[in-house]
This record gives sequence, C-alpha cells and structure tokens, in this order.
Amino acid sequence: MFHDRLRAGEPLVGGWVALSDPAIAELTAAEFEFVMLDTEHAPNSTETIANLVRAVEAGGSVPLARAVDNDVGAIKRLLDVGVRGVMVPMVESDAEARRAVEAAKYPPEGNRGVAGTRASGYGRDLDSYFETANEETVLLVQIESANGVDHAEAIAAVEGVDALFVGPADLSATLGCFRQFDDSRFTDAVETILAAGEATDTPVGTLGATPESVERFAAMGFDFLVAGVDQTHLIRGNQEIRAAADRTLRES
Repeated sequence: MFHDRLRAGEPLVGGWVALSDPAIAELTAAEFEFVMLDTEHAPNSTETIANLVRAVEAGGSVPLARAVDNDVGAIKRLLDVGVRGVMVPMVESDAEARRAVEAAKYPPEGNRGVAGTRASGYGRDLDSYFETANEETVLLVQIESANGVDHAEAIAAVEGVDALFVGPADLSATLGCFRQFDDSRFTDAVETILAAGEATDTPVGTLGATPESVERFAAMGFDFLVAGVDQTHLIRGNQEIRAAADRTLRES
C-alpha cells in the first residue's frame, strides 16, 4: 500500500500536475508511483481536482494534492474528492503541523468532518472508509522557510505527519539565495531538514523541475522525489523541438 511505502522511506518517484486537463494527469500517472495535484499555485477548483483524481487513478497511480494553505476546509475538500494524501505548504512550527493533522484526520485523532463523499463511494462505504482513512491517507508538510528549518525536528516529530517536503524555490528565496541550490545557506538548511527526518524516522522529499535538479537533489540524500512539473515538461519539450527545427532549416 502506498501509505506504508511512503512511511517506510521507499525511494518513490512522483509527478507534478498543475494544469487542469485530465489528459495531462492521466499521461503523467502512467510514469510515476504518485502524482501531486496542485491547488496552491494553480487555479484548480475542487471540481477540477476531482476530475484530475479520476484521471490519475485511470492512469494507474496514486493521487495526492497540495492544499492552498493550512486550512481545515481546504484539506477536507481535497480528501473528500478521493486524494490519498494531502501536502500542506509553508509549515513553520509543530503547532501548525498539529493543526494540519487535526484537519486531515477523523476523530479521535483529528476533527475532519464526516460525510458521504467520493472518497467513501458517495456514502456507500462510509463505515469502512471512516475506519481506515486515518491510517491509509498520508499527510506531507512543506518546509519552505528559515522558521520551518529551525523547527524541522519538532515538526517531523508530530504524530500524524508522514513526511516532510522541501519546497526548494520558496526555501531558497526566504534564505536569500533564490534558486541558488549550491549556495551553502540552502545546502545547510537541507542538511538540517534531512537530519530532522532521520532523527524522527520521517522521510523527506523534494521537487526537481529538471533532470539536472533531480540528480542534484537525489545526491543530497532525499528519500523520495517529485521529478518535474507538467508545464515545465511542455516548455522544455517545445523549446527542444523548436531548436532542432531551426538547426535543420538553417542547414538545409
């Protein structure tokens, strides 16, 4: 089961989908163990995410989603449409991590509201879903700031936090070295987060937008990775094929 594999720190590789077309989600799902669907920096409604979840499932992968923020309603609505886990951005303290856990878990572990939704077969399987959801859905929290780094071990130690996730763009920006991933301020922060994960037996992942950054982050010791973003793949692919066409036309 995916939740067991993530919690065990298996070297999982996922894809990232920000665009709203279900075909893109389905294509992405065919290549990865999980797909992260974005609502924080993408204009995806709950209805759109529900259709993307269906597409990821059709593609044979596990749908996860990033919430717009650490909000009980945002987290609840994502879980209700059937994602198998939620990632919460910009978590900076153990108190914020506990708030995310409470939003993601049914009582007595949390305060997630109960209803017959897609996640429970629209209510047909509500009893069994209620019994298993706390165990089988995962919660990832993002460390994206200096404050988050300072409290990384306390965050990782919160019961119900299944994984930490480094947001490299925001983390480097808040540290004053935007996208300078070889800068010591960034690498030292990553080492602190990885140490927090090791101390608490909590896996740590990140996102590499290009093959080069995937290789760089893998070498730093992350447990799992998101490899690329849908829109970046489109940009890179279009640029590469255009460059090949230009070269061929000049040479002919």
